[in-house]
Amino acid sequence: MEGQLGLPLDAGTPPAGEVPGLRYWPGFLSPADEFALIQAIDHAGVWSHALERRVQHYGFRYDYRARSIDDAAPAVPFPVWLSDLAQRLYSSGLMHSVADQAIVNEYDPGQGIAPHIDCEPCFGPEIVSVSLGSGCEMTLSHPPTGRTVPLYLEARCALALSGEARYTWLH
Repeated sequence: MEGQLGLPLDAGTPPAGEVPGLRYWPGFLSPADEFALIQAIDHAGVWSHALERRVQHYGFRYDYRARSIDDAAPAVPFPVWLSDLAQRLYSSGLMHSVADQAIVNEYDPGQGIAPHIDCEPCFGPEIVSVSLGSGCEMTLSHPPTGRTVPLYLEARCALALSGEARYTWLH
């Protein structure tokens, strides 16, 4: 079975990771699907330049300063391409419900952000990231133990954080 972008909905079971609640799927997207998503994102015309990186908000707008959802400034509704990806993430078991919010971040080479745990009341019990365009190194750290786990995120991968990975580990 395939979605609108030709994405297979039976991607299989991700390998177990070193971090409880972390699921990593290399090759979640095909190169053609990645290209189609990049084109759709670039042509959406809704980039915000409020941060040191470009971002797009869909569903709800996240206020980075207040660390809350900004109900006074609703975001753009999900376009078809994003609805299809959200459905695929759900159908593949990476999320327990279909996402109603998405943030697209564009990082320049070498650019990153401070280690953090995503706002707990703002986002659901799963945080999913899909890497497009290139791979990158992510370091997860566990403050209670001081343990760190480096993880290379390949282009076209999906990374899901839930449970301990979502609420205890910084990324």
